[in-house]
Amino acid sequence: QLVVEPDDGMQPIYDLLASPRRSLDVTIYELADPTAESILATDAARGVRVRVLLDSRLERNRNAAAYSFLRGRGVEVTWSGRRFFATHEKTFVIDGRTAVVMSLNLASGYYATTRDVAVVDRDPADVAAIESVFAADLRGGNDTTPPADDLVWSPRQSWADLIALVRRAHRSVAVESEELSSPAVVHALLDAAHRGVRVSVAMTYADSWRPVLTELARAGARVKVMYGERPRYLHAKLMAIDVGTPYGVGFVGSENLSDASLLHDRELGLVLLDAANVRRIANLIDRDLADGSVWPPGG
Repeated sequence: QLVVEPDDGMQPIYDLLASPRRSLDVTIYELADPTAESILATDAARGVRVRVLLDSRLERNRNAAAYSFLRGRGVEVTWSGRRFFATHEKTFVIDGRTAVVMSLNLASGYYATTRDVAVVDRDPADVAAIESVFAADLRGGNDTTPPADDLVWSPRQSWADLIALVRRAHRSVAVESEELSSPAVVHALLDAAHRGVRVSVAMTYADSWRPVLTELARAGARVKVMYGERPRYLHAKLMAIDVGTPYGVGFVGSENLSDASLLHDRELGLVLLDAANVRRIANLIDRDLADGSVWPPGG
């Protein structure tokens, strides 16, 4: 099940946060949403064991108010350890049975104008693996993640996994990302374009991405950008590969296509194989490409 923002609104996420009967485990980079915080406090008040792991490296100041609010209302809140450059993961697990893997932070200032996606995952192996890593990260974290063939973890594993997804493409690669600076990922996209794969990239423009976007466009990639929040800010981290073929795959996660994210942060993404969700991700990227401006300007 996919939840697409801002299209679907936050109510599906709020409903999931309010649904546990026994336990709710949350790892989140940014938490600055009074509604979400109130739901977590209400869960704790009705006897749910609520544990929240907040990033302390880059977002400690922004998360401080939520930390204090939740600590005072029976929620077990922990600051992330120092092992990772940032705990950029956005995931929660309900009653040890349902995981929600997101690109979005729980920060209400972004919802109305930001493209984000969440996946509701009920695969028992995935949920068990996510819970295992959560427990380890509460203790300070380690680099070992349990096997689950459709989970994509950072640090390090995601660097190889996402490059492999691009390299396996036969017909098409569509990418949407907030950042695109990893040399190896850029090389894989360029190589795909040079061997005749239809490469599409949608991003919110920043001067930092200008050289990479120009190089991809020159290689024949379809590159579209949005400026600021018009018509929306592209925060989602998406891939759709070989859509409409038996080997089509999709990706949704917290990983940006930067070496900081792929090699040094705690992140989590999910590879999707079912054709309907792969097509939905592809259609979403297509919509954002259609609403973007051609890069380079005048190209």
